[in-house]
Amino acid sequence: MPETIEIVVNGERRGVPDGTTLLGLLAALDLDARAVVVEHNRRIVRRPGLGDVRIGPGDSIELVHFVGGG
Repeated sequence: MPETIEIVVNGERRGVPDGTTLLGLLAALDLDARAVVVEHNRRIVRRPGLGDVRIGPGDSIELVHFVGGG
């Protein structure tokens, strides 16, 4: 069983399994990667790279979710 690390998502502390990728975090939060902008430690991560970036202890992640409508 992986160790849990603490990160900050949109200003709130959250525990995630060590080794979690940004794409894995989005899946755990039930968010569609096509409708979210992800900032990891103050850097925007483009959608193709979300599965390559592993989250580390203390990382800060900001998620902006687009909502359709008019």
